[in-house]
Amino acid sequence: MKTRKILSVAFMALVFGATSFAQKTVMVGGAAMYPSKNIVENAVNSKDHTTLVAAVQAAGLVETLQSKGPFTVFAPTNAAFDKLPAGTVDTLLKPENLKTLQTILTYHVVAGKMNAVDIAKAIKAGNGKAILKTVSGGTLTAWMKGKDLYITDENGGQSKVTIADVNQSNGVIHVVDTVVLPKK
Repeated sequence: MKTRKILSVAFMALVFGATSFAQKTVMVGGAAMYPSKNIVENAVNSKDHTTLVAAVQAAGLVETLQSKGPFTVFAPTNAAFDKLPAGTVDTLLKPENLKTLQTILTYHVVAGKMNAVDIAKAIKAGNGKAILKTVSGGTLTAWMKGKDLYITDENGGQSKVTIADVNQSNGVIHVVDTVVLPKK
């Protein structure tokens, strides 16, 4: 009887623990981001990422970001895109600028899944800075200011991670407040 009771309690803990883990979500742009969905399935629901979603679609990267991955994506908000000079986004979305758009978007992606703890460990190991190789072939430098995580692009532009560890079925998203740009 005692063994049965222990097994029953263990089973309930496992079921409820797994259920709460599977259902754990992060709110981004007014929408729940479900860990069971992929990067694209979640991003399309965020009202803060409509520009990013449109750019990913125009660049033909939807299928890639729906693939197995894993990916670490530094996802700029609409407000981040608004910081770019007037007309930049419209220009990038033109078919003749496809390669440039793809390069900029893949510059925000690192192969593999790096949550904030992984990045912090890399920063500590790098004596305050971690160099992250992007899918586009460039580099981002991750660093901390107090408890805040930042990334710096190859041009010295800085972006703050405003929401970290938005887990996806094929990686993780870190929401950023500024578009980072590869070296020209």
